[in-house]
Amino acid sequence: MASSQEKAVAVILMGGPTKGTRFRPLSLNVPKPLVPLAGQPMINHPISACKRIPNLARIYLIGFYEEREFALYVSSISNELRVPVRYLREDKPLGSAGGIYKFRDHIMEENPCHIFLLNCDVCCSFPLSEMLDAHRRHGGMGTILVIKVSAETANQFGELVADPVTNEVLHYTERPETFVNDLINCGVYVFTPQIFTIIQEVVLQGNNTVNLRRETSLEAFQSVAKVLPPEFVRLDQDILTPLAGKKKLYTYETVDFWEQIKTPGMSLRCSELYLSQFRRTAPHLLATGDGTRSPSITGDVFIHPSAKVHVTAKIGPNVSVSANARIGAGVRLISCIILDDVDIKENAVVINCIVGWKSSIGRWARVQGEGDYNAKLGITILVEDEVVVINSIILPNKTLSISVQEEIIL
Repeated sequence: MASSQEKAVAVILMGGPTKGTRFRPLSLNVPKPLVPLAGQPMINHPISACKRIPNLARIYLIGFYEEREFALYVSSISNELRVPVRYLREDKPLGSAGGIYKFRDHIMEENPCHIFLLNCDVCCSFPLSEMLDAHRRHGGMGTILVIKVSAETANQFGELVADPVTNEVLHYTERPETFVNDLINCGVYVFTPQIFTIIQEVVLQGNNTVNLRRETSLEAFQSVAKVLPPEFVRLDQDILTPLAGKKKLYTYETVDFWEQIKTPGMSLRCSELYLSQFRRTAPHLLATGDGTRSPSITGDVFIHPSAKVHVTAKIGPNVSVSANARIGAGVRLISCIILDDVDIKENAVVINCIVGWKSSIGRWARVQGEGDYNAKLGITILVEDEVVVINSIILPNKTLSISVQEEIIL
């Protein structure tokens, strides 16, 4: 079949409310995939990347969230991108491979030759078309996006060894206790439909070999997953590891940016990366201004068209201002995410922070984080005039009338 006729579909794994606990308090009232990064819902970035896949027939979102939480978004993004997007809800945890296997009939409705699989909490440039070209050249069942990282951090991810000439995956291990290689799995894949046959073989094995392996893991020891249905299949341990060295899996290495969006602090870093990418791919999304008729803009900044920003404000670098926000005279914003309906009054300063929905920052107030992307950032709801907040987490529905530092306000 000619490549111009080969249909493709994309599947994006979103998890659910029980999976996003490290992202709290941001995900307390809004599903993690809908939290804005660089002015767009987190899920928008992989969906927009999928739009560029040749002959894309449909995008599927799989997660544990209630359907009503995504109905409006799915309808809106489908119309915006003019690509059918459908949400499929898991009724119980089935693992990263078991989840797509459960919905295999839906995924195969368009008779695709290629199935892209992405994780929602991955931040990268998503070189999906390049991956597809490499996938066709290799002729294997699957191609994994990989990147080189430091030896100190490699064991936090799935490490693999690939043939330097053919790029075949020779060995794969998930979060090894000892260093294996500096090449890690980025959580982005393209498979042929044969992936469902492989998953089916694991499911048909039943509980015998699969549960035996789980019972010896730390996860089973902690009694987190002692009772699992036979259709619970993990992509990494149950599929990728056994297929390594069998001429089934290959790699495509990216030299661009890559991060995992696991905490609110890391969302600041990923917002910065996406804003920087906009400069190359969508410069019309970035704000400009020299402080004469519009605010003074430094570096990469997104300002929603409905936001009202005073001409004397100084914004940037790495700032996104969401819908209906109000930024007063003399305000200074640096490396921060300002969410919907926020009111920042005159001469306030916000640095290295996420300011949550409908928050208010008083006159001459200062809200500042230390700039550690691994820190747990929180939401500020109401900070009165001249209050200073440093390196603190403030949960919703709070009013601060005194300055705090290194505090968690519950």
